[in-house]
Amino acid sequence: MAKKNRKRLRALFLIILLLVLAGTGIWWLLRQQAPTEFVRYEEFGIDIPVNYSVHGIDISKFQGNVNWRAVKQMEVDNIKISFAFIKATEGITRQDATFRRNWDKARDAGIIRGAYHFFYSTRDPLKQVINFKNVVQLEPGDLPPVLDIEVHNNQPPAVIRSTARIWLEEMEKAYGVKPIIYTNIHFYETYLGKEFDDYPLWVAHYYQKEKPRSARNWVFWQHSDIGRVNGIRTMVDFNVFRGDSAALRKLCIP
Repeated sequence: MAKKNRKRLRALFLIILLLVLAGTGIWWLLRQQAPTEFVRYEEFGIDIPVNYSVHGIDISKFQGNVNWRAVKQMEVDNIKISFAFIKATEGITRQDATFRRNWDKARDAGIIRGAYHFFYSTRDPLKQVINFKNVVQLEPGDLPPVLDIEVHNNQPPAVIRSTARIWLEEMEKAYGVKPIIYTNIHFYETYLGKEFDDYPLWVAHYYQKEKPRSARNWVFWQHSDIGRVNGIRTMVDFNVFRGDSAALRKLCIP
């Protein structure tokens, strides 16, 4: 009789656990589908979309000398910086002067880091690959490499697609993960399109109080370029991740 009761209790516990997990999943989906709710945080200097729980920044040499410990320690109402995209390279020769320091210090501070390359379709994509690989050594726990593609330089969509494809494929060979594409919705739909839908998308969309309107899913959303964070003297871009912290870690290099 005692065995039967124990079995019933275990079965009841499992049912309750499954209901809780299902409820959590439904809550998350409803939260993502709900209208974006912005809350003003004077400490960050901007309105932040609180529908999302994982927040980050992206930086380059224009942010100067960053105190990454101060960035990591800043937290207001559970809003904190969990990840940072750092500019590494541009074109075939340019390398961000602050990349190495930012790359090392962000890791030391415990912030998940990612590196991005500013791409030109008018430059040899293989030489742009070499430029990035000469600068960036990705490690387990880092985010995939990022293709920042936002200028057309009067090139037709076919040229932009073919050169971008070379860079992306070479990056995947080098690092073993699909790179992330950073751009805005107009550029994506005009110059890239459906053949790139299997790549994670980081979308720039700010100055409007709404989620990015796109036919395809995005993973990161750059929602402001005028944020403030302790440890950074200048304004900085703010981003959210479309998922929780476990999903962010899963996206990283294993």
